[in-house]
Amino acid sequence: MSPFSQSLISLRSRYGIRQGELAEMVGYEQSYISALEVGLKGPPTIELVERICDGLSLSPEERQKLHEARDASQRKFTIDLDAREDLYWMLKDLREYLSELSEAQVRVIREIVRFRDPQKPQIIRSMRRTKRHKVEEAAM
Repeated sequence: MSPFSQSLISLRSRYGIRQGELAEMVGYEQSYISALEVGLKGPPTIELVERICDGLSLSPEERQKLHEARDASQRKFTIDLDAREDLYWMLKDLREYLSELSEAQVRVIREIVRFRDPQKPQIIRSMRRTKRHKVEEAAM
């Protein structure tokens, strides 16, 4: 299930409204809201996200989280025309093995991608924790 689907279900549950009520609030069909929640539809437009935010009177933090969930739920990925050849090969490998990656492998890949970001110090701690788990697992 996509981050947006999970966020939408969570918001509806927290605010105690049904799909039909949300649909009416934002001017869409209930079937579309349902399709968003089960992942049959890709992430909605920014305009719909804003309608949901306004309809539920979300706080600025909740709005930001819903927009981030929308961004994280994109299913297609494009790269720049001038991308290096090795990036194409890396993406080919990733596409080929994506469905086989374990949660731990996904975590490691995400940590590697974010490693260069000095604003995310939790990465080093997280990598150490992953390494410690592997040592503990090996001892068992």
